[in-house]
Amino acid sequence: MSVPARLRARRTAGRTGQYLALLCYLVFLAFPLVWLVSTAFKSPRELGSIDPAWLPVHPTLDNFRAAFDAQPLLHSALNSLIVAGSATVLSVALAVPAAYALARFRSRMSTVANGWVLVSQMFPFVLIIIPLFLVLKNLHLIDSLGGLIAVYVVWNLPFSLWMLQGYVRAVPVTLEEAAAMDGAGRLRTLVSVVLPLLAPGLVATAMFTFVTAWNEFFFALVLLKSPENQTMSVILTRFLGAEGAADLGPLAAASLMATVPSLLFFALLQRRLVGGMLAGAVKG
Repeated sequence: MSVPARLRARRTAGRTGQYLALLCYLVFLAFPLVWLVSTAFKSPRELGSIDPAWLPVHPTLDNFRAAFDAQPLLHSALNSLIVAGSATVLSVALAVPAAYALARFRSRMSTVANGWVLVSQMFPFVLIIIPLFLVLKNLHLIDSLGGLIAVYVVWNLPFSLWMLQGYVRAVPVTLEEAAAMDGAGRLRTLVSVVLPLLAPGLVATAMFTFVTAWNEFFFALVLLKSPENQTMSVILTRFLGAEGAADLGPLAAASLMATVPSLLFFALLQRRLVGGMLAGAVKG
């Protein structure tokens, strides 16, 4: 076998191994979702079987009806949507100018700020929940969606800030210099030149913030007491009995409905992410 043929064979074997590894990883990621969908459509008899089938033999919607009858899923989903959407918009809006300032104006203060951003991500939830509860109590924000939104904004802002800094540094400074020569001020340059090129970073940051806020449980459990204010992640715990016994069918149905909005949001913004990357490549 000639040398070029050996090289082609090695490249083919390497690509085949990569595709197999990627396929195994996709199966690993998709298995919990497939199991959740299968469980949600199984009848109580199938769920109680000693040897349950992988797929429902007789699919039924009874679990979804039971879930809606047992808990206010639509109202809690609306609460989660309000909280996650508001936290996403506010986090991104605050992170953009802050990331731009830290990326463009290098100083000792910016170094300290970046270090504090990293340190703030190391604090465990349990360590800050008591002082956070006392602060929100003094501000009369306990058991309110506004208080939970403020917590999510503060908690997600460091990561959003750190993430957007990399995208800001990737924007050529020469574009800003050209805009300044044309008479554009700093704010006009940020809005008209830098911000359009940050589309991939904005979309990625928005996806992370939304999914984190939508799925968050601990803060919502501690800070929200009224049933009408509770988010969907908290409502799901009501399908668990006092001794930990789960009403598996309705729980799987409710969990599936709680998963769908995150998947739809990701699928919607994924197209924007690709489009923003292409647009940024053309403009750059």
